[in-house]
Amino acid sequence: MKFVFFGTPEFAAIILEKLIKSGLEPQAVFRDPKELTSVLVEKLKKLKPDLAIIAAYGKIFPKEILEIPSYGFINIHTSLLPKYRGASPIQTAILNGEKETGVTIMKIDEEMDHGPLLANSLLRVADSDTYESLSKKLAKLGAELLIKIIPEYVSRKVKPVEQKHEKATYTKIIKKRDGKIDWKKSAEKIERMTRAYYPWPSAWTLWNNKIIKIIKTDISDAKNNHHVGEVFLIEKDELAIKCGQGILIIRKLQLEGGKVLTAKEFLNGHKNFVGSVLK
Repeated sequence: MKFVFFGTPEFAAIILEKLIKSGLEPQAVFRDPKELTSVLVEKLKKLKPDLAIIAAYGKIFPKEILEIPSYGFINIHTSLLPKYRGASPIQTAILNGEKETGVTIMKIDEEMDHGPLLANSLLRVADSDTYESLSKKLAKLGAELLIKIIPEYVSRKVKPVEQKHEKATYTKIIKKRDGKIDWKKSAEKIERMTRAYYPWPSAWTLWNNKIIKIIKTDISDAKNNHHVGEVFLIEKDELAIKCGQGILIIRKLQLEGGKVLTAKEFLNGHKNFVGSVLK
């Protein structure tokens, strides 16, 4: 069977590598979602693939492209569709405190994450998972499911099942400003932000007109009399910030233009950070 592969980030690279190791090597790999439709149509018509596989490509294809492969286009989506359609299902799952997520193999149509389903697989979300770690886990899971489902799909053993569109939920494109911390939020929500937005755009705040990225955190519900956003020390000289509810313990952070440091390393060079009130 001849197939082509569309994908851009590390997520797609993990899947592509596992496909090749399993003996499924594509005719061609497309990495630029900005490629003109007319150019893409011409290339695909010359290749005449039986199937096209998409992994995090970030482009909605028109009907004229979708109809070129005889078995159409199938996509690996990092949620249990129809939940979390769109660009940021992994980040959204972490932000919402989901205990489970997964991958879905689906046929592509002309709408975003709207096509019929072929298969899905569940994955437990660890309390320590960041976007980076969860993305890698889902890529491996998706590749395993894809390798299993391709022959079943091509042999018609698996038939596409329409999604329950009335249950669909959607995610948005993440932007830099989404990482800005509102210290009035609970420590639990801010801790999720630090994981959901790592490594980009990171959860961040401003101090002395410079951006500080909050890289690794824990939560404490210790009683205190500090103001929301105030930086202080608690037991064992741990660096803490008062939130709308609870306390965020800072383990690692990065000042604009500097390296990622432990809280202790940072305070050695920025003792005046304690006592600040972050906005």
